[in-house]
Amino acid sequence: MLINGFSMTLLLIGLVLFIGFHSFRIVAPQQRLAVIELFGTTGWRIVHSIVSIVALVILISGFAIARQDPTMLWYPPVWTRHLAATLMIFAMVLAVASAFPAGRIKEKAKFPLTAAVKIWAFSHLLANGKLSSVVLFVAFLAWAVVLRIALKRAVARGELSYPVFVSGKYDVLAIVGGLGLWAALVFGLHTWLIGVSPLGF
Repeated sequence: MLINGFSMTLLLIGLVLFIGFHSFRIVAPQQRLAVIELFGTTGWRIVHSIVSIVALVILISGFAIARQDPTMLWYPPVWTRHLAATLMIFAMVLAVASAFPAGRIKEKAKFPLTAAVKIWAFSHLLANGKLSSVVLFVAFLAWAVVLRIALKRAVARGELSYPVFVSGKYDVLAIVGGLGLWAALVFGLHTWLIGVSPLGF
């Protein structure tokens, strides 16, 4: 059975909107500043939130339908689920670390949220062989790699700076928060949100 054209179109539109909009700062910084000046900081935040939510809804809706198609590109062995779940511990800790001032984790990772996205996408590619899943996670992995390169170049130009260590307490918060989020996902939240148990429970 071929993937439903409408669902794949929705998925691709969602990916283009979400990834494209969140790359605005990197690929078109001057145009972004012009838009912010036009709408004002508060207006821009509202526009950013609305577009992000709409893109996310389209992406999730398209993926939810497309993943019902059984077309497989490869058949991952069972152990890849456990490897993916283990890698996700690091992704969750990095994601939480990105929300706080810099501890050693954020300082060393430099751009922890980008690193978290790369680990998330890569780990899910290991454990998913459906065409729809491969499209989704390859897109996010490629975006995260390109974004990391762009951010590094922005630092070299003096437009951004790497995080500077503030306190080790933020490492504790990142680890505790990341492990808590990981446990919630593994033991129920992922199943509730996505409909699939990470470990096949």
